[in-house]
Amino acid sequence: MKNPGGVAILILLIGLGSSATYLTHLGTAGRIETQRQALANRTLLEVLPTDLYDNQPLAHPAFTASVTLAHSTLLGGYLATRNGQPSAVLLRSLAPGYEGSIELLVAIDPQGRLLGVKTLRQAETPGLGAAIAGWPNAWMQVFTGKSRQAPDDSGWALKKDQGQFDQLAGATVTSRAVLQAVHDALRYFDEHKARLGVPDNE
Repeated sequence: MKNPGGVAILILLIGLGSSATYLTHLGTAGRIETQRQALANRTLLEVLPTDLYDNQPLAHPAFTASVTLAHSTLLGGYLATRNGQPSAVLLRSLAPGYEGSIELLVAIDPQGRLLGVKTLRQAETPGLGAAIAGWPNAWMQVFTGKSRQAPDDSGWALKKDQGQFDQLAGATVTSRAVLQAVHDALRYFDEHKARLGVPDNE
């Protein structure tokens, strides 16, 4: 080798360059992940009015173990607060649809009234059951303000099942699955307020 000193310098420069690139990646990866998580959180929390909470609800799980209900499964629950007081509970629900599982986010205020329902994941028939996707969703907005008591349990069904709710045109199975999952969530909220961080006197 004619110039061992030059080769050593070249290797050193390559090493320094690689280290700088790696350190830059480490420095930006955390920020990128934080931004990605913040965007994901904002998308999920569209179901809650922003003036309703001042904490990070998804960072405050009330429970994370799955809970099997009559027609659906709860995947987790989260507590939203404002000035340290409970302002909403978010329940992630999984229900069997026509083409596969439907995942919903159900927001309930401390009095047990629905603040909103959002579809997180679905694989229903395009043009029919898939109409549950998108935000805001005209069909699911009908649930806002309803509770387990208004209507009562028997009213939480499609009109064709002697209940009080219209179905999506041509999507009876999907409509029934969503409606039953929302009713399940309201029933769970009413019966497990303490576990969800909401005082019983609310």
